[in-house]
Amino acid sequence: MKEYKAWHVNGFLALLVGVLSLVGGVILIVFGASGAQPDFLLIIAGALLILVFIIAASSLTIVQPNEAKVITFFGKYIGTVRNAGLWMTLPLTNKQKVSLKVRNFNSHTLKVNDADGNPIEIGAVVVFKVTDTSRASFDVDNYERFVEIQSETAVRHTAAQHPYDTHTDENAMSLRGNSEEVAEELLKELQSRLAVAGVEVLETRLTHLAYAPEIASAMLQRQQATAIVAARQKIVEGAVGMVDAALKQLEDSGIELDVERRAAMVNNLMVAIVSDRSATPVINTGSLYT
Repeated sequence: MKEYKAWHVNGFLALLVGVLSLVGGVILIVFGASGAQPDFLLIIAGALLILVFIIAASSLTIVQPNEAKVITFFGKYIGTVRNAGLWMTLPLTNKQKVSLKVRNFNSHTLKVNDADGNPIEIGAVVVFKVTDTSRASFDVDNYERFVEIQSETAVRHTAAQHPYDTHTDENAMSLRGNSEEVAEELLKELQSRLAVAGVEVLETRLTHLAYAPEIASAMLQRQQATAIVAARQKIVEGAVGMVDAALKQLEDSGIELDVERRAAMVNNLMVAIVSDRSATPVINTGSLYT
Protein backbone atom coordinates (compact mmCIF):
# COMPACT_ATOMS: atom_id res chain seq x y z
CA MET A 1 0.00 0.00 0.00
CA LYS A 2 1.07 3.55 -0.75
CA GLU A 3 -0.68 6.73 0.27
CA TYR A 4 -1.99 9.11 -2.37
CA LYS A 5 -4.27 12.12 -2.37
CA ALA A 6 -8.02 11.56 -2.55
CA TRP A 7 -10.36 13.69 -4.65
CA HIS A 8 -12.02 16.36 -2.54
CA VAL A 9 -13.60 19.80 -3.03
CA ASN A 10 -14.91 22.56 -0.78
CA GLY A 11 -17.51 21.02 1.53
CA PHE A 12 -19.49 24.23 2.09
CA LEU A 13 -20.69 24.14 -1.49
CA ALA A 14 -21.89 20.57 -1.07
CA LEU A 15 -23.51 21.54 2.22
CA LEU A 16 -25.36 24.39 0.53
CA VAL A 17 -26.57 22.11 -2.27
CA GLY A 18 -27.68 19.53 0.29
CA VAL A 19 -29.65 22.03 2.36
CA LEU A 20 -31.34 23.50 -0.72
CA SER A 21 -32.21 19.99 -1.93
CA LEU A 22 -33.71 19.10 1.44
CA VAL A 23 -35.80 22.27 1.62
CA GLY A 24 -36.92 21.94 -2.00
CA GLY A 25 -37.76 18.25 -1.54
CA VAL A 26 -39.90 18.92 1.53
CA ILE A 27 -41.73 21.76 -0.23
CA LEU A 28 -42.45 19.63 -3.31
CA ILE A 29 -43.72 16.73 -1.25
CA VAL A 30 -45.98 19.01 0.80
CA PHE A 31 -47.43 20.71 -2.28
CA GLY A 32 -47.82 17.39 -4.09
CA ALA A 33 -49.71 15.79 -1.25
CA SER A 34 -51.81 18.81 -0.22
CA GLY A 35 -54.17 18.89 -3.19
CA ALA A 36 -57.40 17.01 -3.63
CA GLN A 37 -55.56 14.70 -5.99
CA PRO A 38 -51.94 13.94 -4.99
CA ASP A 39 -49.45 15.03 -7.61
CA PHE A 40 -47.15 12.03 -7.80
CA LEU A 41 -44.69 13.84 -10.04
CA LEU A 42 -44.08 16.49 -7.38
CA ILE A 43 -43.82 13.84 -4.69
CA ILE A 44 -41.28 11.84 -6.73
CA ALA A 45 -39.31 15.00 -7.50
CA GLY A 46 -39.30 15.89 -3.80
CA ALA A 47 -38.13 12.39 -2.89
CA LEU A 48 -35.32 12.65 -5.42
CA LEU A 49 -34.22 15.97 -3.95
CA ILE A 50 -34.18 14.43 -0.47
CA LEU A 51 -32.11 11.57 -1.91
CA VAL A 52 -29.71 14.20 -3.30
CA PHE A 53 -29.45 15.66 0.21
CA ILE A 54 -28.67 12.23 1.70
CA ILE A 55 -25.98 11.58 -0.92
CA ALA A 56 -24.48 15.04 -0.43
CA ALA A 57 -24.46 14.60 3.35
CA SER A 58 -22.70 11.23 3.04
CA SER A 59 -19.91 12.86 1.01
CA LEU A 60 -19.06 15.48 3.66
CA THR A 61 -16.17 15.01 6.05
CA ILE A 62 -14.43 17.24 8.61
CA VAL A 63 -10.66 17.00 8.93
CA GLN A 64 -9.08 18.41 12.08
CA PRO A 65 -5.53 19.89 12.18
CA ASN A 66 -2.81 17.22 12.37
CA GLU A 67 -5.33 14.63 11.29
CA ALA A 68 -6.04 12.69 8.10
CA LYS A 69 -9.05 10.86 6.73
CA VAL A 70 -8.49 7.60 4.86
CA ILE A 71 -11.26 7.22 2.27
CA THR A 72 -12.50 3.79 1.17
CA PHE A 73 -15.31 3.14 -1.30
CA PHE A 74 -16.96 -0.24 -0.79
CA GLY A 75 -13.70 -1.76 0.45
CA LYS A 76 -11.41 -0.03 -2.06
CA TYR A 77 -8.86 2.56 -0.96
CA ILE A 78 -9.33 5.72 -3.01
CA GLY A 79 -6.99 8.13 -1.21
CA THR A 80 -6.31 10.25 1.86
CA VAL A 81 -7.39 13.78 2.77
CA ARG A 82 -4.79 15.62 4.88
CA ASN A 83 -5.96 19.26 4.56
CA ALA A 84 -7.86 20.55 7.57
CA GLY A 85 -11.42 21.80 6.98
CA LEU A 86 -14.81 20.73 5.64
CA TRP A 87 -14.51 18.72 2.43
CA MET A 88 -16.70 16.89 -0.02
CA THR A 89 -15.45 13.53 -1.28
CA LEU A 90 -17.10 10.68 -3.12
CA PRO A 91 -20.50 9.86 -1.58
CA LEU A 92 -21.23 6.63 0.28
CA THR A 93 -17.60 6.25 1.35
CA ASN A 94 -16.09 5.22 4.65
CA LYS A 95 -13.82 7.82 6.26
CA GLN A 96 -11.32 6.52 8.82
CA LYS A 97 -9.54 9.01 11.05
CA VAL A 98 -5.77 8.70 11.50
CA SER A 99 -3.84 11.01 13.84
CA LEU A 100 -0.70 12.66 12.45
CA LYS A 101 0.43 14.09 15.80
CA VAL A 102 3.81 13.33 17.32
CA ARG A 103 3.33 10.83 20.14
CA ASN A 104 5.39 9.19 22.88
CA PHE A 105 5.44 5.56 23.86
CA ASN A 106 6.99 4.61 27.20
CA SER A 107 7.93 0.96 27.31
CA HIS A 108 7.51 -1.09 30.43
CA THR A 109 10.58 -1.84 32.54
CA LEU A 110 11.88 -4.98 30.84
CA LYS A 111 14.08 -7.62 32.46
CA VAL A 112 16.64 -8.99 29.99
CA ASN A 113 20.16 -10.45 29.96
CA ASP A 114 22.96 -8.26 28.63
CA ALA A 115 25.83 -9.48 26.44
CA ASP A 116 27.63 -10.84 29.54
CA GLY A 117 24.58 -12.76 30.69
CA ASN A 118 23.83 -10.44 33.62
CA PRO A 119 20.13 -9.80 34.27
CA ILE A 120 19.33 -6.11 33.93
CA GLU A 121 16.26 -3.89 33.91
CA ILE A 122 15.84 -1.53 30.99
CA GLY A 123 13.17 0.83 29.67
CA ALA A 124 12.94 3.32 26.80
CA VAL A 125 10.78 6.09 25.38
CA VAL A 126 9.97 6.18 21.66
CA VAL A 127 8.84 9.37 19.88
CA PHE A 128 7.00 8.61 16.62
CA LYS A 129 4.39 9.82 14.15
CA VAL A 130 2.45 8.39 11.22
CA THR A 131 3.80 9.36 7.80
CA ASP A 132 1.88 6.93 5.53
CA THR A 133 -1.78 6.64 6.47
CA SER A 134 -2.54 3.83 4.04
CA ARG A 135 0.12 1.54 5.53
CA ALA A 136 -0.91 2.44 9.06
CA SER A 137 -4.54 1.57 8.23
CA PHE A 138 -4.25 -1.48 5.98
CA ASP A 139 -0.79 -3.10 6.30
CA VAL A 140 -1.05 -3.74 10.07
CA ASP A 141 -4.02 -4.61 12.23
CA ASN A 142 -3.47 -1.86 14.83
CA TYR A 143 -0.48 0.37 14.27
CA GLU A 144 -0.38 1.69 17.86
CA ARG A 145 -0.24 -1.84 19.25
CA PHE A 146 2.28 -2.71 16.55
CA VAL A 147 4.55 0.16 17.66
CA GLU A 148 4.28 -0.98 21.28
CA ILE A 149 5.23 -4.61 20.59
CA GLN A 150 8.03 -3.80 18.13
CA SER A 151 9.50 -1.18 20.48
CA GLU A 152 9.80 -3.65 23.34
CA THR A 153 11.25 -6.26 20.97
CA ALA A 154 13.88 -3.79 19.70
CA VAL A 155 14.79 -2.74 23.26
CA ARG A 156 15.30 -6.38 24.25
CA HIS A 157 17.43 -7.09 21.19
CA THR A 158 19.59 -3.98 21.64
CA ALA A 159 20.15 -4.67 25.35
CA ALA A 160 21.31 -8.21 24.57
CA GLN A 161 23.97 -6.95 22.14
CA HIS A 162 26.02 -4.98 24.69
CA PRO A 163 27.17 -5.42 28.30
CA TYR A 164 25.77 -3.24 31.04
CA ASP A 165 29.26 -1.96 31.83
CA THR A 166 32.84 -2.67 30.72
CA HIS A 167 35.33 -3.60 33.42
CA THR A 168 38.37 -4.49 31.30
CA ASP A 169 38.23 -2.67 27.97
CA GLU A 170 37.38 1.01 28.43
CA ASN A 171 36.93 1.50 24.66
CA ALA A 172 34.26 -1.20 24.37
CA MET A 173 30.66 -0.10 23.93
CA SER A 174 28.38 -0.53 26.96
CA LEU A 175 24.80 0.31 27.81
CA ARG A 176 25.76 2.59 30.69
CA GLY A 177 28.78 4.28 29.18
CA ASN A 178 27.48 4.80 25.63
CA SER A 179 23.87 5.83 26.08
CA GLU A 180 23.88 8.11 23.00
CA GLU A 181 25.24 5.39 20.71
CA VAL A 182 22.83 2.82 22.14
CA ALA A 183 19.88 5.19 21.56
CA GLU A 184 20.99 5.75 17.95
CA GLU A 185 21.31 2.01 17.37
CA LEU A 186 17.86 1.45 18.89
CA LEU A 187 16.37 4.14 16.63
CA LYS A 188 17.79 2.56 13.45
CA GLU A 189 16.60 -0.92 14.36
CA LEU A 190 13.16 0.31 15.39
CA GLN A 191 12.76 2.35 12.19
CA SER A 192 13.46 -0.74 10.09
CA ARG A 193 10.80 -2.64 12.03
CA LEU A 194 8.13 0.10 11.84
CA ALA A 195 8.57 1.07 8.19
CA VAL A 196 5.95 -1.51 7.21
CA ALA A 197 3.38 0.36 9.32
CA GLY A 198 4.09 3.79 7.78
CA VAL A 199 5.51 5.09 11.08
CA GLU A 200 8.57 7.34 11.41
CA VAL A 201 10.63 7.14 14.60
CA LEU A 202 11.84 10.62 15.59
CA GLU A 203 13.79 9.83 18.75
CA THR A 204 14.54 7.04 21.21
CA ARG A 205 15.98 7.38 24.72
CA LEU A 206 16.72 4.97 27.54
CA THR A 207 14.62 5.96 30.55
CA HIS A 208 15.64 3.19 32.96
CA LEU A 209 18.81 1.11 33.23
CA ALA A 210 19.86 -0.90 36.28
CA TYR A 211 21.01 -4.30 37.37
CA ALA A 212 18.30 -6.72 38.41
CA PRO A 213 17.67 -6.79 42.20
CA GLU A 214 19.14 -10.29 42.63
CA ILE A 215 22.63 -9.18 41.50
CA ALA A 216 22.49 -5.46 42.27
CA SER A 217 24.35 -5.75 45.61
CA ALA A 218 27.11 -7.93 44.14
CA MET A 219 27.59 -5.60 41.19
CA LEU A 220 27.69 -2.62 43.56
CA GLN A 221 30.53 -4.23 45.48
CA ARG A 222 32.32 -4.89 42.19
CA GLN A 223 31.94 -1.26 41.15
CA GLN A 224 33.19 -0.10 44.55
CA ALA A 225 36.22 -2.41 44.32
CA THR A 226 36.97 -1.12 40.82
CA ALA A 227 36.75 2.46 42.05
CA ILE A 228 39.07 1.73 44.99
CA VAL A 229 41.65 0.08 42.73
CA ALA A 230 41.52 3.02 40.31
CA ALA A 231 41.91 5.49 43.17
CA ARG A 232 44.84 3.57 44.62
CA GLN A 233 46.51 3.51 41.24
CA LYS A 234 46.26 7.29 40.97
CA ILE A 235 47.64 7.68 44.51
CA VAL A 236 50.60 5.42 43.76
CA GLU A 237 51.38 7.31 40.55
CA GLY A 238 51.32 10.58 42.45
CA ALA A 239 53.42 9.18 45.29
CA VAL A 240 56.11 7.96 42.88
CA GLY A 241 56.30 11.42 41.37
CA MET A 242 56.56 13.05 44.80
CA VAL A 243 59.32 10.69 45.94
CA ASP A 244 61.26 11.25 42.73
CA ALA A 245 60.94 15.01 43.16
CA ALA A 246 62.11 14.77 46.79
CA LEU A 247 65.22 12.78 45.86
CA LYS A 248 66.10 15.20 43.07
CA GLN A 249 65.68 18.15 45.44
CA LEU A 250 68.05 16.52 47.93
CA GLU A 251 70.63 15.95 45.21
CA ASP A 252 70.29 19.56 44.06
CA SER A 253 70.90 20.68 47.67
CA GLY A 254 74.14 18.69 47.84
CA ILE A 255 72.85 15.91 50.08
CA GLU A 256 74.04 12.57 48.81
CA LEU A 257 72.55 9.29 50.03
CA ASP A 258 73.99 5.86 49.58
CA VAL A 259 71.91 3.09 48.08
CA GLU A 260 70.75 1.70 51.43
CA ARG A 261 69.63 5.07 52.82
CA ARG A 262 68.06 5.99 49.49
CA ALA A 263 66.00 2.78 49.55
CA ALA A 264 64.97 3.38 53.15
CA MET A 265 63.88 6.92 52.36
CA VAL A 266 61.88 5.80 49.36
CA ASN A 267 60.18 3.16 51.49
CA ASN A 268 59.33 5.64 54.25
CA LEU A 269 57.97 8.25 51.84
CA MET A 270 55.85 5.69 49.96
CA VAL A 271 54.38 4.35 53.20
CA ALA A 272 53.63 7.85 54.48
CA ILE A 273 52.00 9.01 51.25
CA VAL A 274 50.13 5.89 50.19
CA SER A 275 48.90 4.75 53.60
CA ASP A 276 45.28 5.56 54.42
CA ARG A 277 46.27 6.29 58.02
CA SER A 278 48.47 9.02 59.47
CA ALA A 279 52.14 8.06 59.74
CA THR A 280 53.61 7.67 63.26
CA PRO A 281 57.00 9.40 63.50
CA VAL A 282 59.96 7.46 64.91
CA ILE A 283 62.91 9.43 66.27
CA ASN A 284 66.31 7.87 65.67
CA THR A 285 68.76 8.91 68.41
CA GLY A 286 71.68 6.96 67.09
CA SER A 287 73.26 3.61 67.89
CA LEU A 288 74.13 2.38 71.41
CA TYR A 289 77.50 1.17 70.19
CA THR A 290 80.19 3.16 68.48
